[in-house]
Amino acid sequence: MSPSAGVTRNTLRQQIADALRDEVLAGRLPPGREFTVKQIAEQYGVSATPVREALFDLSAQGLLASDQHRGFQVREFTVADYRAMAEARALVVEGLFRDPAERVAVRPEGLASIRRRAAEAVRAAKGGDLDVLIGYDLRFWRELGQFVLNPYIADFLTRLRVQAWVFAVHRLRRDGMDENVLWFGHEELVEAIARGDREQVHAEMRSYYGHALAWADRLEAREAEGNAEGSTDGPPGPGSAIPPESPGHCA
Repeated sequence: MSPSAGVTRNTLRQQIADALRDEVLAGRLPPGREFTVKQIAEQYGVSATPVREALFDLSAQGLLASDQHRGFQVREFTVADYRAMAEARALVVEGLFRDPAERVAVRPEGLASIRRRAAEAVRAAKGGDLDVLIGYDLRFWRELGQFVLNPYIADFLTRLRVQAWVFAVHRLRRDGMDENVLWFGHEELVEAIARGDREQVHAEMRSYYGHALAWADRLEAREAEGNAEGSTDGPPGPGSAIPPESPGHCA
């Protein structure tokens, strides 16, 4: 294989992985959706090899589950999974900012771009534009992650945030959202980091993760209520009303 062929295949692999990740984050590939390498290859008009590699990449990131006989499936994250994601991120970030001189290097020249991401994320959250919000929110946290001196930790946090959005997106799209149910403290967090105000950074992050865990509590309560109703009354009839889930978090 020539070097250029290898580069082309790797580029195609990344493009396919990015496209499928965007489909999952947009909710167009819902949790539980199954597909094969052949189906994706035919959809994109490419050979099976870069598709297979892209799908294994997404499986390694925790977005897909693979089965030798059934192909691939968009992973279904539970409320317990989501709670664990939020708690893991909170513990890691708490440790990072405990001694920022060793773990975090804030570069002033990088703050201008992050402020723009923050402003766009807040605008999208207040306007209820989920697609725009997810894009800017992920860019916001990814650019903040560049301040973290340990690249493995930064990559871990990025993966958890993508997984959290995969959990949240179809719930938010199904039930609707407004500025009362989404976290949009991006700008306050950036300014606290810019000032080097560790106490305020901790306060903003506690607010962020507290928001996530409060949503998990509401989801668990709703599931428990639904299970209790199902065990006594059976499935709802055509005229039954199911109370909407109350989303409360920007993943």
